[in-house]
Amino acid sequence: MNTNQNILVKLKEAGFRINDKWLVKGVTLQIEKGKIVTLIGPNGSGKSTTAKIALGIYKKIDGEVEKYTNKVGYVPQKISVDWTLPLRVSDFMTLTENLKAEAINEALSLTGVIHLKDKNLGDLSGGEFQRVLLARAISKKPELLVLDEPVQGVDFTGEIALYELIKKISDELNCGILLISHDLHTVMSATDHVVCLNGHVCCSGTPIDVAKNNEYKALFGEQASQILTRYQHKHDHIHTDEGEIKKN
Repeated sequence: MNTNQNILVKLKEAGFRINDKWLVKGVTLQIEKGKIVTLIGPNGSGKSTTAKIALGIYKKIDGEVEKYTNKVGYVPQKISVDWTLPLRVSDFMTLTENLKAEAINEALSLTGVIHLKDKNLGDLSGGEFQRVLLARAISKKPELLVLDEPVQGVDFTGEIALYELIKKISDELNCGILLISHDLHTVMSATDHVVCLNGHVCCSGTPIDVAKNNEYKALFGEQASQILTRYQHKHDHIHTDEGEIKKN
């Protein structure tokens, strides 16, 4: 039973494995309306798998998933587009969705690319294309928005602008957002909760300034520690060469 009407999806000790190999395990988190949860970790740490568990794509999982909405928007990490096709932004918006012109215009306006409506996809910059993907994902006003590496292929200035846009979308649509990033230094300060994965939950917490954190500086250097507000990142364990977890 969902006693908190703001909760959209809840994972409890959730995990998924293929042929006895765990892709991720023991993940507990919840996403609420108007809140942003960010998953971080290295490549292969289970971020996309966790997102697919939350979306209900993986059915045979360990643990529990409680989902309280079917109004979901999703921006995948990779999308196959034939860039040689003369496909306009407006055509792309309706490839898999039956959208009215008003919904298309509203979504493109919110993401700041309404002026690109009649432009071919192949002529867009990386940042412009990511904004179009966001517009497509929010065109039906989802309650839950899942964004897998939404700033890939974008320069640093573009990353900051996209993070600000994501926060704006969360505020205006009052939707819960699950955001995936592989870099600590690109975690935006607007995140309400951060979960660090490495096959399991290494640590989690609210985003605060950890520029003075020696472990963070050792990973990313002094310069990276000054870029953005960070989240609290404290490990209470270490990983052995065999992949076992030992408490510090």
